[in-house]
Amino acid sequence: MGRKELEGKVALITGGAGGIGSCTSKLFCEQGAKVVIADVQDEKGHSICNDIGTTHASFVHCDVTNEIHVQTAIDNAVAKHGKLDIMFNNAGIMDSRRSSILQNDIAEFENVVRVNLIGAFLGTKHAARVMQPAQRGSIVNTASVSSVLGGLTTHAYASSKHGLLGLTRNTAVELGKFGIRVNCVSPYVVPTAMPRKLFNLEDDDPLDNLYSNLSGVALKPEDVAQAVLYLASDESKYVSGHNLMVDGGYTIVNEGLTIF
Repeated sequence: MGRKELEGKVALITGGAGGIGSCTSKLFCEQGAKVVIADVQDEKGHSICNDIGTTHASFVHCDVTNEIHVQTAIDNAVAKHGKLDIMFNNAGIMDSRRSSILQNDIAEFENVVRVNLIGAFLGTKHAARVMQPAQRGSIVNTASVSSVLGGLTTHAYASSKHGLLGLTRNTAVELGKFGIRVNCVSPYVVPTAMPRKLFNLEDDDPLDNLYSNLSGVALKPEDVAQAVLYLASDESKYVSGHNLMVDGGYTIVNEGLTIF
C-alpha cells in the first residue's frame, strides 16, 4: 500500500454534510486523516460519519455564522485529536435567482454573505488561533468560478465569492510568517443540490449539457475533493494565496469569440 497523503493529520470541514464536503471528508479519511465534520445538517452529518467509520470521522453541529459555534467546533477537534492541521471552509449557500437587482432582498443578500464570507472569516480566524503555536497548517476555502467572473450567479453569491478570494489572499500574507498556508479552490458548476436549484433542474440531472471548454469529461464533487486534498497536503507545501481553478479551462475562454 502506498503512502497516505494525510497520514497523522487532523482536519475540520465545514459544510461537511454537503456534496463537496462529504466527498472531501471521505477522501481525507481514506488518505489517513482524522476528520471532524461540521454542519447544521445533524442527521446527514452523523450518517456520513457512520459510513466512513467513527474511528476516523466525527460530527459537530456548527452554524458557521455563529462565532461561538465555530470556536467550539475547532476547540472540540483539538481536544479530541490534540491539534488541527487542516481547516476546510466549505460551507456555502446560494440565494434565489432574480432577473433584476431591483427584486433582490437585502436580508437574503446578507444571509449569503454571512455564510459564504463571514463563515470562512470565522473559520480562518479560529483555525489560525490554534495553528499559530504549531507554526504550520493549511486553510482551504471553497470559492467558485464566480470569484473571478461576473454574470454566472446571483449578485449575493458572486459578491461573497469575490470577497472570499480577497480574504484568502489577505490572510495568506498575514499567516505566512506562522507557516500557515491559505488557498482557495474554485470549481465550475458541480452537480450538487445548490446549482440544480439555481438553474431549476431535476435532482438527477448530471448537468453534462452545460458548456465546458474541456470535452469528454464532466466535473464531479470527487474532482473538487482531489483539488482540496492537494492544497491541504504537504504536496503543496510552497503554495499559498492561490486560487486553484477546477473548471476545465472555462474561465480562460470567451466562448463567443475564439479562432478554434
